[in-house]
Amino acid sequence: MAEAEGKAGFRSENNHPPFQEHTWQSGSTNGKRADTINPAAQPPKQPQCPECGSTKIWRDGIRQNRNITIQRFLCRSCGYRFSQSNIEFNIFGKRVRNFDSGSYLAETPICDRDLSVKKSLNDSAFTFRENVASHSVTVVGKHLNSLRSYSSKRRVCAEETEAKNLEEEATRQELVTGATKLSEATVKGKLVGFVWFMQKEGYRPSTIKARLECIKSLVNSGMGPQLLHPDAIKSFIGKQSTWEDGYKRNVAYAYTTFLTMHGMTWNQPRYKAPDKLPFIPLESEIDQLVMSTGKRMSVFLQALKETAADPGELHAIKWIDINPQAKTIALNYPVKGHKARIINVSNELIERLNALPKTSEKVFQGNIYSIRRGFHEQRKTAARKLNNPRLLEINFTTFRHWKATMEYHKTKDPYHVKRLLGHNSLRTTEIYINIEQAIFKEVNDEFTVKVAENLDDACKLLEVGFEYITDMDGKKLFRKRK
Repeated sequence: MAEAEGKAGFRSENNHPPFQEHTWQSGSTNGKRADTINPAAQPPKQPQCPECGSTKIWRDGIRQNRNITIQRFLCRSCGYRFSQSNIEFNIFGKRVRNFDSGSYLAETPICDRDLSVKKSLNDSAFTFRENVASHSVTVVGKHLNSLRSYSSKRRVCAEETEAKNLEEEATRQELVTGATKLSEATVKGKLVGFVWFMQKEGYRPSTIKARLECIKSLVNSGMGPQLLHPDAIKSFIGKQSTWEDGYKRNVAYAYTTFLTMHGMTWNQPRYKAPDKLPFIPLESEIDQLVMSTGKRMSVFLQALKETAADPGELHAIKWIDINPQAKTIALNYPVKGHKARIINVSNELIERLNALPKTSEKVFQGNIYSIRRGFHEQRKTAARKLNNPRLLEINFTTFRHWKATMEYHKTKDPYHVKRLLGHNSLRTTEIYINIEQAIFKEVNDEFTVKVAENLDDACKLLEVGFEYITDMDGKKLFRKRK
């Protein structure tokens, strides 16, 4: 009966082909095995796991050892991988099997590190794979390689969110230390990415353009390959003797934003713009410049003079913001943290604004940068024709400074100037108080005096900027600064 069962072999519970044990002859012809089966010498038996004793066994490939082929097996219960030898050692006439259940593994730490356990796949045949643990001792008493000896300085298992790309990390470290220089194409790509980064962060277009120009100045100066080397950039900025401290500060701000885009930081150098009073021209010089420019440009300059608006605020106004009946202009698009406000203007400015073509909802077409370039060209022409180089010192913000200084000189009310300029703090307005005191203490006031015979003459004088002083001999006296 036993011989019949030996010849028939066996099948595991998963209906695998029967396991047969063969006796190999090293001297067989052409290296082929002998077809000699000796069931009496080695009775066939069901393979069992030497660790847990389970019969749930899978064939797991073969191992070729010189002329001997050894079948490998895998235990589906504990995951132990073993090979069944042709020779079994019989010590004291009894096979010793001291199985280790591994129950102590749940309480004994394997190593000092926390190990994350992956959940088994739904279609995996190893249903007990989550509880598989490393056995410390085999059947014959040989110690297995423990996890502690291999994991003292290694990450055994990491979640996907914790996994790091070592190659990218090494590249980033090289960029930080300046070991890697950027190519010209890479620099151009980073400039485009810098603009996109500032747009996503909500920077205003004027700020984006200004900071991009600062980074471009570094690139044009030959610092493009070192853009990701903060120490080199800091040293370069400090050596620029032709740059004012105010411009160095702006470049440092722009480079800080550039490093933020790359997740880097640096010790930003401290540069402070020197205190410098703005240029305040005479009203006659402002009027000369207004009348020397083109039709659209002259209207824009006249609006700057009367509203004291920032050029970006005035450029953004729409036709709906102009109220011809009330003679006001609403500045609903403040910049630089200013407040929205409504400014009273002259009837002359309202008429000149209405004379402009209404081809869009905005009053002034084009972007502010093209308007500024056109103003610089026309200013140069006016200064040459009028032989007055002081006109070259006038820019768009000069109209704002002039208006604020004159308003404080007339009213002596800093809160009125604060509301006119849209400032949030009175400290920002104090600069015009200092300008007024510096100008009118050193320069004698010179005025043009007019006499109004009737009410109509008085209204006309007030419209052109004259200030009522007093009555004398039944007539009204007005004056206006030259």
